[in-house]
Amino acid sequence: MTASHLLVPVPIPDRVAALIGSCIPPHILEAEFDADCAAREVRRFRGPRLCVEDQADREQALSELARANKVLAAHHPRLAVRPGGAW
Repeated sequence: MTASHLLVPVPIPDRVAALIGSCIPPHILEAEFDADCAAREVRRFRGPRLCVEDQADREQALSELARANKVLAAHHPRLAVRPGGAW
């Protein structure tokens, strides 16, 4: 049995990625992209004290992440993206 933390990430060739992407419905691909962008945005706004504008931006990114995750989880529960996760 292989431990997942010992796996080395291997780049996927563009043609293989395109083939994988062609098997996934477009709205799921879009939701995955949106969730990834929103998770990155949420991670930007970390800290003990955020100004009012940063708090509002973080809340907006969290709502976008929740919206995208709802679509992803409806397709498959393990597709949900977490702000602190590797995905």
